[in-house]
This record gives sequence, structure tokens and C-alpha cells, in this order.
Amino acid sequence: MKKFLFLAAAMLMFALPAANAQKVNTAKEIAALEKADAACQDAKKNTKAATWIARGKAYTDAFVAPTKDLGRGVPEQMLLMSAGNPSDAYQAEFAGAPAIVYVYEYVDVYVINGMIEGWNQKLAVKENLAQTAIESFAKAYELDPKQDSKIAVAIATLSNSLMEQGNMLNILGRTAEAGEAFDLAYTAQCVAPSFQEDANCLYNAGMLYAMAASTMSGEEAMAMFKKCEATLLKALEEGYKDENGNIYYYLFHSYYAQKDVDRDLYLAKAKEALLTGIKLFPKNTIILDGLMSFYTAEEGVGDPAELVDMIENSLADDPTNYDLWFGRGRVYNALKNYDECIKSFEKCVEIRPEEFDANYFTGYFIIEKANAALEVLNNNTNIGYEQYGEENAKINLIYAEAIPWLEKAHAINPTDAGTIELLNNLCFRLRDLDGMMDKYNKYHELWMQNR
Repeated sequence: MKKFLFLAAAMLMFALPAANAQKVNTAKEIAALEKADAACQDAKKNTKAATWIARGKAYTDAFVAPTKDLGRGVPEQMLLMSAGNPSDAYQAEFAGAPAIVYVYEYVDVYVINGMIEGWNQKLAVKENLAQTAIESFAKAYELDPKQDSKIAVAIATLSNSLMEQGNMLNILGRTAEAGEAFDLAYTAQCVAPSFQEDANCLYNAGMLYAMAASTMSGEEAMAMFKKCEATLLKALEEGYKDENGNIYYYLFHSYYAQKDVDRDLYLAKAKEALLTGIKLFPKNTIILDGLMSFYTAEEGVGDPAELVDMIENSLADDPTNYDLWFGRGRVYNALKNYDECIKSFEKCVEIRPEEFDANYFTGYFIIEKANAALEVLNNNTNIGYEQYGEENAKINLIYAEAIPWLEKAHAINPTDAGTIELLNNLCFRLRDLDGMMDKYNKYHELWMQNR
């Protein structure tokens, strides 16, 4: 069965370097930091940009030292050769797969099938290393903007390391910390004007803040949603280009969570975020689901018919827009107007005859129409046995209308287990109709093979 999902965990995959691990020489790193700090306190040296660049690099080196050159896909032999034997090793899970965990002083390294897949940094050489590095580079640019290109090169190393850290923290389920890492990566990118900022970092940070806030409560959750709001708005201001519209869904959540602060203000903002998202991305099912849930949960925010009017007006200007017809079908389904829902998906098939989703959902919502009719029939306690049989037979004919659509979907994607299961169940229900027993035998065999 297909499912329309709401808030889901995200896998953020920035490229990670493929190399070997290294031991951390803590004393050496600390000495380098102390030397850089001393230079910046020297009255003659602290007016030179080079002094602050050197400090920024020293703090960057200390920041990346625990995980420097760790990379996904690196053979465990290279890890053992460069970092030595771990102090311990045990079995655990990483990203849902069984892994061996090699324990080192600063990091635990996750190995799957003989390859490094990730790591968990437990210690840092010193606190606030990345923040101090950013402050140092910013001071260098303030003293001498002509050093922009040198600063940008150094910033790239720090920014990439922060994004890598964000990836790992997210996989480990430490979403709030992961959001901070991506947020800080963007802050670093903004220090040197010649560095091309990546607004994706802001989106990742905001999304992770929303996910983290959903696991919190009280003032802690409120503060995190507020942070999510500010970060996502900044992403849009900085030109973030969303491919699917999810930024508006997360923005909606950040507003909706703050409704107790100022109900009218934040409900209006929540509604506007969803409406903006669905106008730009009419096929986004989580936004549509969010709209329908929002409209039914909050009295007075609007009538679902508003969505229909919006989509109908858009279709008047663009009558062959597949995504608009798809969205129209989802809205009418939420309104339980199955005929218009089915009409919408039939139009999707007309526009894209070989599209799996269009064929599948046409059949799926015909079944929903029949299910609704069957529920009404079963709840009718004033009907006799004979009349019940007659009405049930009519409903079976509605069920039968779904089969050609589902069979076309199956032909397009023969491996989709949900389609096979629907055909198996449907043909069994209709097995007394002509030809249905043969269809049932066919799809039941396929269903058994896919169990």
C-alpha cells in the first residue's frame, strides 16, 4: 500500500573524502593554538591579517584533527594501519545495518563489510574550535579585505568539515547538533565574499531543527522551532532553490508549533506557508496532507474548498499540467468526493499514459470509492438480506473498475509489491465474477513470491 508521509528523517549526503584515519597529537594541537593565541595578543602582530589567518587555520586544524581523512568506503585495514589497534571493538548498528565499532580516544568508527561507513566523534581538542576559527577569519578580512582569496581557501576546509560533521550527527540521530553543524558551515562560508555560499546548508539546518524540535517539549521545543523558522526564512532570502517544496512544510511546522504564543498571527503564517508551497509544488503530497489536516484541526482557518478553487483556477490557465491534476485528485479525495478524485487521476493518465503513479492511484481511489460505499451499506441496519446482496453486487462492479488501472500499473512496474497485493485482494473479493478466478490465481502466485 502506498503511503503519504509526513515528517520523516532525512539523509544528508555531502561528499566525504576517501582516505585513512590519523592519530590525534593533542599536545601538538594545543601548542599550536597557544602560539596562535599569543600572536594575536601581541600588539605588533595583532594588526596584521596574516596573524589572524594563521590563528584561524590553527583552530581549523584542531577542529578537523579527530576525524581528519576519515572517509566512507575506506577499508578497515587502512584504519588499523594508520590509527593502530582500537582500545575496544563491539557490534552495533549504524544507519540500520549491523556494524563493528572500533573504539579510539576521540572517535568511534563504524565498519560494515570491511569498509568505514561512519564515525561518532566523542571528544574535541578544545571547545568552540570552529567558532573561534570563524571569528579569526572574520577579523582577518576586517583588517585586510584584500586577503579575501586566502581566507576563502581556508574557509573551504572548515566549511566542508562542518558539513561532514552534520552528516554524521544526523545519521546518529543527533539532529539538533547536526543542524548546528550545517548552520555553522554557512556562517563560515559568509566570512569571505568571494566564497560561494551554499543555502542548502541553511535548509538542512532548518529541517534538522524542525525534526529535533518534534522530539522536544515545552520551552525547549518552542525555542528550537523558533530557530527553525529563522533559519528557513534566511535560506529563502539567500536564494535557496527547493526541488520539491519541503521547505514550506517545515516552515509550516515551525509556525504551527508557536500558535500558543500568538494564535492568530502564527496560524495565519502557517496557512500562508502551506498555500505558498502548494502553489509552487502542487504535487507535494505532504504539503497537501498538511493543508487538509490543518484545515480540519483548526476551526476557522479556512474551507478545503479554497484548495479546490486555487487548483481549478490554475488548471484554467494550464489545463495539461500533470502535477495540478495530481494535486486536484488528492484534495478531492480528502473531501471524499471520489468521482472528482478519480476524474483527476484519469486525466493524469491521459496526460502521461505510461506513468505508474497515475494508473496506480486511479485504481487505488476507485477502491476507496467502493470502500466508502460498502461502509455505508454495512452501517445500514434497515436493509434486508436480499436487498443487501443486490447493493453489494453493485459495489463489486465499482471494485472491478479498478482492475484495468492496477493491471496497467503492474505492467509498467511489475516489481511493485503494493500493486500486486491490491490485485491479489481485489481479485479474491471478485472471484465469482467471470474471469476473476484466473486473475486471482495469477496475482496470488505473484503475491506469494513477494511475501
